Amino acid sequence: MTEAIHIEDQDRLSGVRTLLSTIMEKAGIDAVLVPARLAVKNRIMPLLVSDPERLAEADPFAPAFPLNAAQQLAKLTRMPAGGRLAAFLRPCEIRAFNELVKLNQGRRDDVILIAMDCPGALLNSDFRTFMDGFETADEATQAFCEAVTSGDGAPEIASACQACIHFLADGADIAIEWLGTAPADGLTVRGRTQEGETLLTNLDLPPSQGAPAQRKTDVDERMKQRKQYREEMFAKVAERTGSIQELAGYLADCVNCYNCRVACPVCYCTTCVFTTDTFRHDPFQYMQWARRKGGVKMPTDTLFFHLTRMAHMSCACVGCGQCSNACPNDIPVSDLFTYVAKHAQSAFGYNAGMDLLQAPPMSGFEENEYQEVVGL
Repeated sequence: MTEAIHIEDQDRLSGVRTLLSTIMEKAGIDAVLVPARLAVKNRIMPLLVSDPERLAEADPFAPAFPLNAAQQLAKLTRMPAGGRLAAFLRPCEIRAFNELVKLNQGRRDDVILIAMDCPGALLNSDFRTFMDGFETADEATQAFCEAVTSGDGAPEIASACQACIHFLADGADIAIEWLGTAPADGLTVRGRTQEGETLLTNLDLPPSQGAPAQRKTDVDERMKQRKQYREEMFAKVAERTGSIQELAGYLADCVNCYNCRVACPVCYCTTCVFTTDTFRHDPFQYMQWARRKGGVKMPTDTLFFHLTRMAHMSCACVGCGQCSNACPNDIPVSDLFTYVAKHAQSAFGYNAGMDLLQAPPMSGFEENEYQEVVGL
């Protein structure tokens, strides 16, 4: 199904706000989780909106990605919330949420997922600098959209976004298409699932004339650029991490703050082994290591921490980049994890978060799998 949003004054943002308001008023949605502006400094964070008037603060076009909202949505859906929910997420947030659903951390049937073509986002520090260059948040968002559409003067998005090849809203119930279109063309809205189609039918939106021909050209070119950047990034990571010594050098600035673990949307364990007594070494242990080696780097276990995370998360990583976004020392953690995830997921024929019905690797067994390994 295809519907259209007509935009007043060629303002995409107002069109999306109108769509969300209409969904709340006509589709029986009690609350919407959506990126919105905070009252302080016009920063963007997920906001759970129950009053349609508060949707005037919604700003999903802003190039801000302070956190992956999948975990927030999992909190809202793991038990009945007392109302019908919708969530406006980036495609990588949908994939992360799907992984959490498979891990029984949330429920997919309790929420309508809305997404749009994702142009990427800036790192947190870069977003703050970008926003401070405009008098109002509306001006900043509109300038970013215009730069993305024209391809001229767009600020550099995060490495994870430049390497992302799943930037369309295929995993949503309702998908909003805008890349490759002029503001006057309006936005095209499609129901991607039966739930999404049913909801759109109840909105009485005017039928769309279809996406302009320029859209396919724009999307294809963007995909080509993303794939090229991705391959170049992987080559750099492989060159820098070819041995355990090189990997230690790649991660040399790690201070064991664990920000990457906290920021990861699919790292959901209530208690991490690295915060237990297992890694709370006694003083004499440090002295023994120092005596044996002549000296020991403090803090210890930084390399082991990342290797353990790779083993735990490589098959669930969706490449959202929040680990790099959260690193205080600017280690390109996301580049490394995306590289490892590509190989781990390829080995199992798995693509994290893309298919809600596909079981995660190693969650089941097949009679004849990996015979060349087990020797049977």
